[in-house]
Amino acid sequence: MPQCQSLPLTYTIAGCSEHSGRYVAENILVDNPMDQGSRWSGAYQASNIKQWMLLKLDTLCILRTLTFGKVRVLTQKKAHPCNMKEFKLFVGETEESMIEVLHAGLRNDHVAETFSIRHVNNAGVPFPTRYVKIVPLSAHGQSFHTSIWHVRMTGIIDHQIVQQARTEHEQYKETMIMRHILKHLRQRRLLSPFHSILSRTGLGEGSTSVAFEHPIISSLYQSLVMRGQFSAAELSLSDCATAGLFSSSVLSFQPTAAWLRMNLPNQGNKDTAQPSARGGHSMCFDQESGLIYMFGGWDGKKSLQDFWVWNIRDSSWKFLGSNGPGPRTCHKIVFDKQTGDIYLFGNLDENSPSEYSPSPTSGRPSAGDRATSVEPPTLATGPQRGSVEASNAPNASQETPASIPRAEFYRYRTRGPRSGEWELITADTMQNGGPPLVFDHQMVMDNESRTIYFSGGRVVDGDWDTAKYSGLYSYNVDTDAWKLLQPIDQVGVHPSIPARFGHSMVYDNRSKTLFILGGQRDDKYLADMYAYHVPTNSITELYSNFAAADGPDACFTQRAVVDPELKEIYVFCGLTKGPPGSIGVLEIEAPYWVYRYERPERPGVWTRIISPHQPQVPPPAAAHIGDVPLPRFAHQVVYDTRSKTVYLHGGNAGLRDVTAPPGEDVSMDTGNSELRIDTEGVDDDDREAAGDRLDDFWSMQLQRPSSAEIVRRAKYLIRQQRFREMCEDSTPVSALAYLQTEVSSVVDHADPEEAQVFRSLLSHLLTPRSVQPEPTSNHVGPDASHAPKEQPKTPAPGLDEDDPMEDAILVEAPGSEAADEGTSQSVVSLQRDVEVETLGDGLSSPSPERYKQRTEIFEKLMKFVNEDARQPDQNLWDMIDVDHLREAQ
Repeated sequence: MPQCQSLPLTYTIAGCSEHSGRYVAENILVDNPMDQGSRWSGAYQASNIKQWMLLKLDTLCILRTLTFGKVRVLTQKKAHPCNMKEFKLFVGETEESMIEVLHAGLRNDHVAETFSIRHVNNAGVPFPTRYVKIVPLSAHGQSFHTSIWHVRMTGIIDHQIVQQARTEHEQYKETMIMRHILKHLRQRRLLSPFHSILSRTGLGEGSTSVAFEHPIISSLYQSLVMRGQFSAAELSLSDCATAGLFSSSVLSFQPTAAWLRMNLPNQGNKDTAQPSARGGHSMCFDQESGLIYMFGGWDGKKSLQDFWVWNIRDSSWKFLGSNGPGPRTCHKIVFDKQTGDIYLFGNLDENSPSEYSPSPTSGRPSAGDRATSVEPPTLATGPQRGSVEASNAPNASQETPASIPRAEFYRYRTRGPRSGEWELITADTMQNGGPPLVFDHQMVMDNESRTIYFSGGRVVDGDWDTAKYSGLYSYNVDTDAWKLLQPIDQVGVHPSIPARFGHSMVYDNRSKTLFILGGQRDDKYLADMYAYHVPTNSITELYSNFAAADGPDACFTQRAVVDPELKEIYVFCGLTKGPPGSIGVLEIEAPYWVYRYERPERPGVWTRIISPHQPQVPPPAAAHIGDVPLPRFAHQVVYDTRSKTVYLHGGNAGLRDVTAPPGEDVSMDTGNSELRIDTEGVDDDDREAAGDRLDDFWSMQLQRPSSAEIVRRAKYLIRQQRFREMCEDSTPVSALAYLQTEVSSVVDHADPEEAQVFRSLLSHLLTPRSVQPEPTSNHVGPDASHAPKEQPKTPAPGLDEDDPMEDAILVEAPGSEAADEGTSQSVVSLQRDVEVETLGDGLSSPSPERYKQRTEIFEKLMKFVNEDARQPDQNLWDMIDVDHLREAQ
């Protein structure tokens, strides 16, 4: 949809439930916050009575925002008890067809609140709106009438854009309806209308943007279901793998992490040049050259200022010097792949007069026994390799009082004649419209727009008793221009990203979206996740608590990287909340997660990454702290999108079992070792070897089933069906031989579930199943699998294959006793469609029961196929409410 400015919308009251007294619905048309009577109030106080208000926009539009005004009474110190607390919002082109787009709540204050309204569906197609229904669910005050004050809306009203969106949405609806109808007809063997619709709509010719299914899938259906040519069906599976139709299925399987130790343990050998153990450092990646840069950190006693680079090609560290920016920790660096420049910002600067004698209950972040004063680097008077050069930025030469921490911003050049030089871009970004000095923030770079994004972080201003945070900023490296994208804790705007530190932020350059998740605010660990769309400056709350959506627990100093091509985010957790009296907890089985998303503005799927006890590739040397990385926090990770490899370095294992001192705040990347950590199962050698901070360097690749594995599993399903039919049509000897050879060859006998199903197949041979007529029914839904049916005299124990399929098709054969007195004959019989079922080659059409069995197998195979290449997942049966029992909107 083209970008267009949102304008104020006008509307009228189309209807509402009963009102209380003089508080009629028309009152909300006028914004009069000083008048307590300028509102609509429902007639009922009880929350179980449905109340509503229907607004009709003056013109069809694309609704973007809705604002609820509130009363502002100067003489009333407390908020109004009738303020609406919880509500739902529905929109639609007509009163009869409306969808829920928002379920939220209002604060009980006098500040108006604005909500972003969802205006695209799950497929990314925008939909227009003419009617808006507000359904209040509760008021802030108990036993009070719910009140709605002024309502105002904004949206796109440009006629051409709205009509284009309307046409696109109608075409999408028509296509999806037809695809569901086609699935319904084919399931019920109504093949004549099925083929007629395919030919008339073009859904079977690929002439539309959304075809019914991929041609290879149609060929698979003909071979498997209609013709019973199982060998040809297996060839179609290979064609599917070659065409990449299993790619999404491969990614949906739970992955296993294959870890490889990259560096030798540091045993104090001076001949082995590598970084010392540390946490709270920062890394960035030059993917073109295969170089990983690392700067600074905290070694448990002092902040570091050493600069290193790891060469992936020859697996070696190189020391680049320590005469750049001063010692620092909890900072961030990013790499500009176009110029080869590295940008550095942030520092946990404790060199403040207020911190020289902190009280035992001080709220300042503690890095342990830090006593070293951190002075800013001396600016060089001219270019000097490895030194810091003063920029001609306006503030670079201005003196800043020593008592006020400066937000220095540096650049390091890796290419050109000035390679190896540090440059101070500005001595204080805050003076140029940028963020204040912060630590535990996040930085990412969009190389195409030449923009660096800065998110959050705790402000360093010498006042550690009050936690302050930074907002969301952007910096253009070409124009040297700062921009505040989101102020700190915006009031009355929904959704907004709460300020935080110790969180994660990644950038999807394909969708131009920032993902922000987790971290800490005050004493609370967060488990929320937001998507920020840069072009539209719009925010979507993906999760308020991803732990409740089968994701990781609320976490602090977790790390994340993104693969925009695969649409996956890899999360490496840090500290989680521990029991009362402790600061944090590290689990022994380090939690690593992958988040998969189809569209960045819609919630995706969380999957935990399995950590094997043994690496898939032997490490180059005996790893004295184990074959996989220890659980840790304050570590660093970078990601190679080409080789699909994550690189992890250092951090704090925090194995000392020490509770936090009263009032102490160690929420920082330096990683205070004063933590109560769950260390059950960690042996003494690991404790002694790991200490607190780590110097280990690892690579990790995710291992998933290959397309060949998907083909094997699919073949197993097909050969099960072929064996079942052989038990009915062939001799027992030939069926048994097929089971022992062809079926057994595609079974993973090490998988208990597969092996159990394989053993149960023998019951088909011992007690062949006769084709029994099914009870009369039209039901094709989930409950069909529980419908009564005749069973063989000797049931097959533990056999799942004989159960009706998930979308079961119940058959009534001619002469069935199901059509007894008082029972109407089924509309669907699954009998042969003589108009189209001309198979030839001496093949006969499948019986109704066999058609049902084969369709069941086909439905199971579709779970392996990419969504855009298969028939719809949902069934028409479940979509139509013929009983009118669903709750009306």
